[in-house]
Amino acid sequence: MKKIIPFLVALALISCGSDDSSTPTTPEEQMYFPPIGSTTWETKTVESLGWNQSQVQPLLDYLELKNTKSFIVLHNGKIVLENYFNGHSATEPWYWASARKTLTATVTGIAEQEGFLNINNKVSDYLGIGWTSIPLAKENLITNKHLLTMTSGLNDALGDDVSPANLQYVADAGTRWAYHNVYVKLQDVVAEATGQTWTSYYNTKLRDKIGMTGSWLPYLGLSVYRSDSRSMARFGLLALNNGKWENNQIVPQNYFQNATTTSQNINLAYGYLWWLNGKTSYHLPQSQLQFNGTLIPSAPSDMYCALGKNDQKIYAVPSKKLVIIRMGDVADGENFALSDFDETLWEKISAVIN
Repeated sequence: MKKIIPFLVALALISCGSDDSSTPTTPEEQMYFPPIGSTTWETKTVESLGWNQSQVQPLLDYLELKNTKSFIVLHNGKIVLENYFNGHSATEPWYWASARKTLTATVTGIAEQEGFLNINNKVSDYLGIGWTSIPLAKENLITNKHLLTMTSGLNDALGDDVSPANLQYVADAGTRWAYHNVYVKLQDVVAEATGQTWTSYYNTKLRDKIGMTGSWLPYLGLSVYRSDSRSMARFGLLALNNGKWENNQIVPQNYFQNATTTSQNINLAYGYLWWLNGKTSYHLPQSQLQFNGTLIPSAPSDMYCALGKNDQKIYAVPSKKLVIIRMGDVADGENFALSDFDETLWEKISAVIN
């Protein structure tokens, strides 16, 4: 043993002092961004990622069974899965429902970066007094940030109408979280602050810069967004990359990071109109109850999501370099954002990617 130990020490010293530069390494793949104005989009295979090919068909069968119209999986920007079901096609638009909230949050951040507004200013600075029917002192408590975080304190039980008569007081701004369509007033704030229509500013500053298609359409006094599924995937890719498209920082990085972290201390699973996984508790739309545990237990804890009525989904997962899109009709019963479908879907996704 006395002869072996010096040999092992010497070997260790040689190993520690060796030049690692001679060891071949595989360079990390750069995030891919599909060209603007082109239908070209690079792909990669399930096999190349070491995923479980045998679990792909069960996932697709489940999606088709659950009224899905489109499903896209991006890894580091490249398409791994792209499937259309139930008569839908790649060029056919579909509605985002409340997943469009994240578009509003994103454009609000762009307008702030350009100096047109401040999210900490009160809404009445831009829309004037009387945009609600609550007492002026209470109205003046409501800031743009309260609209971004669903903490306006306005009554969420009066439906989608956001006319002043329907915006009524329940609690002081910042003291109550409630899922409410009053967030669309941010679109009016952006329009007033920039001197442009919401659609024009959105198209110029976000849609066209990342090669999306789609349009805002009026519906019951609200603006509903419709696009093809790849446009939704483009926006998801921008979100995965913290608001940066190739070398162009579309949305300020610090704003986007704030948007995808807990924004208030009531609903820990909510940022700036983004849903957040991996928190210790969460609230659901149409409820004041707090639920302990994470939003979607079977999904990665760092995931943030755009969730729309009847199961419109954008999932962004930085740790796995994933963007996942689901568009379609409601999977089960009607829902406003999150549903049991999310949990089962992620169990089946995990069987593929793990």
